[in-house]
Amino acid sequence: MRPAVGAARGTQTIYGLHAVRAMLERHPQRVLGVRLAEHRADARARVIEELAQRNQIAVQRVDSHALTQQLGEVAHQGVAADVVPLAPWDEDQLLAALTDAAAPLLLALDGVQDPHNLGACLRSADACGALAVVVPRDRAAQLSPAVRKVAAGAAESTPVVAVTNLVRTLKLLKEAGLWVVGADAAAAKDACQVDLKGGVVLVLGSEGTGLRHLTQQNCDFLVRLPQLGAVESLNVSVAAGMLLYEAVRQRSVG
Repeated sequence: MRPAVGAARGTQTIYGLHAVRAMLERHPQRVLGVRLAEHRADARARVIEELAQRNQIAVQRVDSHALTQQLGEVAHQGVAADVVPLAPWDEDQLLAALTDAAAPLLLALDGVQDPHNLGACLRSADACGALAVVVPRDRAAQLSPAVRKVAAGAAESTPVVAVTNLVRTLKLLKEAGLWVVGADAAAAKDACQVDLKGGVVLVLGSEGTGLRHLTQQNCDFLVRLPQLGAVESLNVSVAAGMLLYEAVRQRSVG
């Protein structure tokens, strides 16, 4: 049985029932150890314990307060796991992954700089089954401990692809058969009026200025999210979640 470890150098700690269970189901070979609060004896905790034991991963029972001290004031739900981090993809890996995906859904972020926004976007992308999240290598948030913490496990299951030139990557994705759909508050069409059921890249801009002009020019469609209030624009992570779920809605209806 593999020994349980703390957050050793070169590992990441994820927490929460869903995040830990998903890792044990999808990528057990990357789970180094599981920690469960002593008071958790319910059905969901037992499933996690059984999955770990089935994959010969050691489970430590720990005091709930000690777990909170280790992780900080986060909603850990009495469970955490130390995992080998998911390595970022490069452009070639992304294009290769498209060949095995039916109607792939991608999220691209054009210069999002706030790590908390990137982490929240990763959570939404993971929840909606996105194949990957694409970000520029320069002048944009990258995977970091802060991003991983906000992502609450999603950074260990949804690859981040850091590219040198986002516009060039969008062109390559077009050539691979995907539609590129950009979010713009001034767009003529609502997101629900554009077909998002096939292979698609949803592109959102930076927190302050939105999509760059060159990025807009390389979108097949520009869409807006309906807004009934007085606020001019949505937070980028909220907008990303809404667009991703619109794609999920269309696919489930279809």
